[in-house]
Amino acid sequence: MSTEILQSYLAGTWQAGTGDGVEVADAVTGETVTRVTSDGLDLGRAVDYARQTGGAALRGLTFPQRAAALKVAAMALEEHKQELYDLSARAGATRRDAKVDVDGGIGTALVYASLGRKGLPEGTVIVEDDLVPLGREGTFAGQHILTTPRGIALQINAFNFPVWGMLEKLAPALLAGLPTIVKPATPTAYIAAHAVRIIEESGALPPGAIQLVSGGIPGLFDLLGGQDHIGFTGSASTAARLRADAAVTRRSARFNAEADSLNCSVLGPDAVPGQPEFDLFVGALVTEMTVKAGQKCTAIRRAFVPAAQVDAVSAAIEAKLADVVVGAPGADGVTMGALVGLPQREDVRAAAAQLVSAGRIVYGDPAKVDVVGADAERGAFLSPLLVRVDDVARSEPHEVEAFGPVSTLMPYTDTAQLHDLIARGEGSLAGSVVSYDKDFVREVVIGAAAHHGRILVLDRDSAGESTGHGTPMPQLVHGGPGRAGGGEEEGGLRAVYAHLQRTAVQGGPAVLEAIAGTRPGK
Repeated sequence: MSTEILQSYLAGTWQAGTGDGVEVADAVTGETVTRVTSDGLDLGRAVDYARQTGGAALRGLTFPQRAAALKVAAMALEEHKQELYDLSARAGATRRDAKVDVDGGIGTALVYASLGRKGLPEGTVIVEDDLVPLGREGTFAGQHILTTPRGIALQINAFNFPVWGMLEKLAPALLAGLPTIVKPATPTAYIAAHAVRIIEESGALPPGAIQLVSGGIPGLFDLLGGQDHIGFTGSASTAARLRADAAVTRRSARFNAEADSLNCSVLGPDAVPGQPEFDLFVGALVTEMTVKAGQKCTAIRRAFVPAAQVDAVSAAIEAKLADVVVGAPGADGVTMGALVGLPQREDVRAAAAQLVSAGRIVYGDPAKVDVVGADAERGAFLSPLLVRVDDVARSEPHEVEAFGPVSTLMPYTDTAQLHDLIARGEGSLAGSVVSYDKDFVREVVIGAAAHHGRILVLDRDSAGESTGHGTPMPQLVHGGPGRAGGGEEEGGLRAVYAHLQRTAVQGGPAVLEAIAGTRPGK
């Protein structure tokens, strides 16, 4: 890829911003990949194009037709996914990491295409419930219908999943009939841009259904209001700032946030060395620390284990981490790649230092790491870091997130203390309980559910088919309360409904039947 300005796709054309832009470096070599800027681009025209051209075209398609278009787009990405793998390597991703993002995104889009085909009606209106009689004689009734707003979907994505993060928002918006403007994070915008180019060149979607802004979006929120939907993935602080914008607070644009969270995994007292659950816990923690170099919003940040097992668990994790080979994606033996860039590495080091101030490092060195196939300093490489904090009353492990290959090991004495420790995370996307004791599992899940969007129960019976702690599934809700953003993504057709307008219609039964048309599944 050249070092020219990364193009945006707006109003049906690929176009570059002006000025020098922000330099994006190869995470492995440090070489410049591209430069990103939206200066000089007409974002107002892009919004108008989405509303007038994209919105009209999508509203003219039935739900099954939208689902069919989504499937064609996903299959185009499937055909060209090697290109996305190659670009992902420049962002530090191993082939395994790239598959999580690229294949995960494609799979999510295909699931939504299937849900749309099977679960939505033939027309463009969804009847949400049965007729509700509102009069004694049966001549007056009401029911709720769902229809497409006359707005757009703006998605603002994080750097760690440039493909999946885009597709998990794009799929339900397209099924709902909302045109989408994608604003990818700058460090991996070139990957998202190539995915959009593949979709655009496939001809799968009507004009205006998808656009891409490479760079900032100054003034765009000023153009949004009650017909629009904003989907954000990123830090809790940025989510709070965007949520406070007048587009949301005054003009009532719908806002959904998926923010960072201090996700936990709990080892049950029954899972002692020699039991399958002990090994499952250790394996899951190491996986979550090393896949995408720990740059996952669902990664395990806090590992809670019975006090009597801390030494044994620590030793087992250390032994498994010793087998991790850090280096250039594709180099022989490499199992963990680089962070997305040098600035991200410095951020992770700074956060890790705060965690270490509350305890001690039992594995890894934040200042140095042996690297295969690359220069450890030119590339954004970092050793996996396991921090042990015995004083669980310290605030740092429950407040500081090191968004990289870092996890904190902490003891608990009983379930009452465990529930308190879990709650101190103030809301998480994902948690897990690893135990074969059903009573313990029930007690933990019921106590922790209020603080989580998703909880995985992992044991010897489910391990063979389990998708793992860190993998959200499109059929189920992805999001979480509090610090995690307070929103919901995915969740099957719920995400489609969230983009639609719910309207209560009152009148005679025959009129309501004529308005409603067919029902979901018919």
